[in-house]
Amino acid sequence: MNTDAESLMRNPLLDFSALPRFAEISPSHVGPAVDALIAEARATVDTVTAPSQELSWGAFVVPITSALDRLDRAWGQVAHVNAVVNTPPLREAYHANLPKITAFYTELAQDDRVFERYRALAASSGFASLEPAQRRMVENTLRDFRLSGAELPADRKERFKAVEEELAMSSSRYEDNVLDATNAWALYVDQATLRGVPADVVAAAREAAGQDGKAGFKLSLRMPCYLPVMQYAEDRALREQLYRAYGQRASEFGKPEWDNGALIDRILELRAEVATLLGYESFAEVSLVAKMARTPTEVLMFLRDLAARAKPYAERDMAELRDFARDELGLGELAAWDIPFASEKLRQARYSFSDEEVKQYFPEDRVLAGLFELVHKLFAVVIKRSQASAWHPTVSFYDVIDAEGRIVGQFYLDLYARAGKRGGAWMDNAINRRQHGLQRQHPVAYLTCNFSAPIGDKPALFSHDEVTTLFHEFGHGLNLLLTRIDVPGVSGLEGVEWDAVELASQFMENFCWEWDVLASMTAHAGTGAPLPRALFDRMLAARNFQSGMQMVRQLEFALFDMQLHHHFDRSRTTPQELVDAVRREVAVILRPADDRSLTHSFSHVFSGGYAAGYYGYKWAEVLSADAYDLFEQHGVLSPAAGARFRDEILAQGGSRPALESFVAFRGRPPQIDALLRHNGMSVS
Repeated sequence: MNTDAESLMRNPLLDFSALPRFAEISPSHVGPAVDALIAEARATVDTVTAPSQELSWGAFVVPITSALDRLDRAWGQVAHVNAVVNTPPLREAYHANLPKITAFYTELAQDDRVFERYRALAASSGFASLEPAQRRMVENTLRDFRLSGAELPADRKERFKAVEEELAMSSSRYEDNVLDATNAWALYVDQATLRGVPADVVAAAREAAGQDGKAGFKLSLRMPCYLPVMQYAEDRALREQLYRAYGQRASEFGKPEWDNGALIDRILELRAEVATLLGYESFAEVSLVAKMARTPTEVLMFLRDLAARAKPYAERDMAELRDFARDELGLGELAAWDIPFASEKLRQARYSFSDEEVKQYFPEDRVLAGLFELVHKLFAVVIKRSQASAWHPTVSFYDVIDAEGRIVGQFYLDLYARAGKRGGAWMDNAINRRQHGLQRQHPVAYLTCNFSAPIGDKPALFSHDEVTTLFHEFGHGLNLLLTRIDVPGVSGLEGVEWDAVELASQFMENFCWEWDVLASMTAHAGTGAPLPRALFDRMLAARNFQSGMQMVRQLEFALFDMQLHHHFDRSRTTPQELVDAVRREVAVILRPADDRSLTHSFSHVFSGGYAAGYYGYKWAEVLSADAYDLFEQHGVLSPAAGARFRDEILAQGGSRPALESFVAFRGRPPQIDALLRHNGMSVS
C-alpha cells in the first residue's frame, strides 16, 4: 500500500462508520479528504449516467445521493469546527477548499447528464409508483437544477459557476471579518466603571483580564458580556463606547482589512447577476422559488401589514420609556445606548424584578433537565447523556431514545461563548437520517449557543432570554432528530421551505412561559429554592413588555433584507441609505448615523443563508403561534397534541409542502390572530 493510500485510510474525515472523530481532525486532513470525496462523487456520477445504466431509484438516485452524503458529512465537520474553534491554520484550510466544494456542486447542478436522468425518471412510467417523499425529492431536485443554471447555454453556465464560487468566498470572508472584529475588540476598565453590572459578569471580566495577564476587568463584544453591560452599567459613557464598537464592527471605522463595505457591494452585485442569468427580475424572486411565500410583493405586504399593526404599540412603548427615563433617570435625551439600560430600569420599576434576579433561578443542570423532561412528555422520547469525541472540552453529547429503547438521534451541545467561536446560536446537522440497505443512519445534530460559562465551581446561570434561545435551537434540533423520513433531500430539515424552518423552533419558545414547565426546572443558585410563583407571575405580566418595539425591530431587519434584494438600485442608493429609509418607515429608536450593524455585521443575510429570507422569522411565527394555540386549547403538556405535532410536523420533514403539514396538524390554514394575541396586540 502506498503512502498516500495509507494516509487517506487514517484520515478521520473519511471515516463514516460512526460519529465524527473531532479530536483527531487537523487542518492537514481537509484537502486530501475533500479531493478524495469529490473524486469519488465524480466517479459515481459517471457510472450512474452511463447510457447502459438502469434508470431507477435504486440504480440512479441511491448511489449518487450516498456519495454526496459522504461529502456533505465530511465538509460539514470542517465548516462546523471552523465556526466553533476557528484558528488561522483551520481557516486557511477551509478557504483553500471552499472553492473546490463550490465548484463541484455548481458543476453537478449544471451537469446535463444528471439533469436529463432526473427528468427522464420523473417522466418514466415507474415514477408514479415511487413513495410520495421520493417523488417530492425528484421534483425538488429538478427545481434546484433550474435554479442552478442547468438550462443555461454553455457560456452562461460558465459565468454562473464563476459567480457562485465568488459569492461563496465573499460570504465566507464577510463572516470572518465580523468574527475577527468582534474578537479583536477589548476594553480594560477598573471596578468603579462597572458600577451596576451583575457580579457574575464582573467576575468573568476579571478572569478574562487575568488570562491576558492584565489587571482590572476585560470587556468584550461577545453577548455574555455586551448585553448585561448595556443593560446594567450606570456609566453612560461606557455604554456608548460599547454600543458604537458593536455597531461599527467590520466597517470603515475599524481596520481596513476587516471592512465589509466592498464585500457588501460585491455580494449584492453577484446576487443580482445570478437573478439576471436565471431570467428573474431580482434575487428576491430567485430566493422565493423554494419558499412558501410566492412573490416579493406578497412578503412586503405581509411585513407592512404587521408594521401597521405593531408600530402604534411600539410608539406607545417608546413614549413610556422616554417619560420614565426623563422623570426617573434624569435622561433628557434617550440615546440608542440608553435603551437597554432604561428599559431594564423601567421593567424593574413596573414589575419589581430584574433579569439578573431571574437568572439566579436557572442553573444549567436544572434547565437542561426541565427541557429534556418536557420533550419526553410531549414527544415520548428520552434524552440521556452519552459520550463522543468533541471539538472542545465543554461540549456535551446526548442520545435520543424512543419508547422501544432505540436510539433515534443524537446531538452535541456547545453552550458557552469563547474566543474563536462565531457569535449567535444555531442548529446544524452533523448527520442526516438515511436508509442504507438494511441499515438506518440516524440523525445527529449540532446545537450551539453563546452563553456565559461557569466560573470556578459555580454552575452556569442562564437568563430567561437564554433559556428561550436554548428552547428555540432545540426546536430546530427536534426537526432533525425526530424525522421519520429516510429519503435524501427531504429528511429532517432538508427540503423544508425556508420560511417554515422556524416553525418548530419558535413553537418551543412558548413553553418557556408555562408555569408547569418552569416550576420544575428552576433552583436558586444560592438557596436551591424553586422559582417563586409570585416572581413568575410578574415575569408573565412583563412578557409583552415593549413587544411593539421588539416587533418593529425585527420588521426593520426583514424589510431591509427584502428591499435590498428586490429592485434595489445600487447606482442611486447605498445599503446604508436603504437602512435609513426603512428606519424612517418602521423604527421608533433613533440610531446614530455611524451605526453599521444592519449592513456590515448582518451575517444572517450576507453570509448565513437568509438573503431575501429574513422575513421567514415572522412568517413562521404566524405558524408557530397558531400551532401552539392548539396546545393552549387541549393542555400545553398534552401528550395527544404533542404526538400530533410530532407526527404531522416533525416526522414529515420536507417530504410534503409545509402548508400541507400545518393543515394536517391544525385542521385548517394558519391564521395571524394567535401571533398578535401572543404579542399583546388586539386583532383589528
